[in-house]
Amino acid sequence: MTMYEPWDALTAPRFTGPRTFARLPHTQDAANAAAAVFGMPWDGSTSFRSGARFGPEAVRSLSGMIRTYNPVQRVQVFGELSTIDYGDAPTAPGYVAETLERIETFIRPIVEAGAIPVGIGGDHSCTLAELRALARRHGPLGLVHLDSHTDLWDLYNGLPLAHGTLMRRGIEEGILDPARMFQAGMHGPLYGEADERIPADLGVETLPWDEICDWTPAEFARRARQRVGAGPTFLTFDVDFVDAAFAPGTGTPEVGGPTSHQALRLLRSLTDIDFVGFDVVEVAPQYDGPGQITALLAANVVFEFLSLIALRRR
Repeated sequence: MTMYEPWDALTAPRFTGPRTFARLPHTQDAANAAAAVFGMPWDGSTSFRSGARFGPEAVRSLSGMIRTYNPVQRVQVFGELSTIDYGDAPTAPGYVAETLERIETFIRPIVEAGAIPVGIGGDHSCTLAELRALARRHGPLGLVHLDSHTDLWDLYNGLPLAHGTLMRRGIEEGILDPARMFQAGMHGPLYGEADERIPADLGVETLPWDEICDWTPAEFARRARQRVGAGPTFLTFDVDFVDAAFAPGTGTPEVGGPTSHQALRLLRSLTDIDFVGFDVVEVAPQYDGPGQITALLAANVVFEFLSLIALRRR
C-alpha cells in the first residue's frame, strides 16, 4: 500500500513547493489514503462579509508550519496516517444548490474509498454537501458542532439555503439525527428570544459558551460522547466559534468566545468518538491580520482532526 505523507522539511524547507495542505501530495488516489483533505472555495451563502471562497488557499498556505507529530495527543500523524490533499471541489458562483451538488459529487469517491474526508471551507453551507455524501454510506449522522451560531434558522432572507440554515436542512433531509446533535460554544446577539427556543424545538442539544466556559475539557468531552453515542458522527468547526480577538478573519465574527487555546483543548478532548468526517469553515483571509492568525488557527484545527483520526485508528 502507498503511504502518503508530506515532504521532509529537513531536506526541503517548508516555504518551498506547491501549496498543498501541510505539503502533502496532491492526488485523488483515495483508495490508498486514510484521510483526504480538500477545499470548498465557496461563499455565496454568507449573510455579512464575503471572502470565504479564498479560505482553502489561505489555510493551505499557513499549513506549511505543520510538523508530523502531535506532542499534546502523543500521536504520530504523518508517517503513520496516509493522508492526501484531494484538491478543491468545483463550485458554481451564484448558484448555491448547484454548488452543493458539485461538492457532494466531488467528495463521494473519498467516502466510497473508505477514507475520511476533511474539508476546508468556504462558508458553512458547504457542510450540507458533506453530510449528504456521508449519509449515503453511513445513514443518519450524529454531529459535534463548534460555532457561535446554531445555523438552525428555517429561512434566511426568505430562502432555505444559507450558511445559517444548513443544520435544519440536514434534519429535514434525514441526514442528521437531532437526538445525536451536540452544539457548543454559541454566543453573540440573536434576532429575538424565540431564537433561543429553536434547538429545543428541534430536539437538538445546544450549550452556549457562557454555560460551558468554565468546564474542563474532560467534562466537555463526556457530555459530547453522552450525546452522540457510538454511531457515525461528523465534526464541524466554524472559526467564528473562537473570539474575534483570535480569529478576526471570518464573515460573521463574534466577541466573547473562547481563545484559540481553549478551543484547541476542547477539540483535543473529543477522542473515542466515531468521527467519519470533519470540516473547518468560514475562514475569510481578507479580514485576517498581517500574521494571518485565523488561517493559522484553521490549519492547526485540521491537524487536530487528523490527530483524532490517527488516535482512533491506533
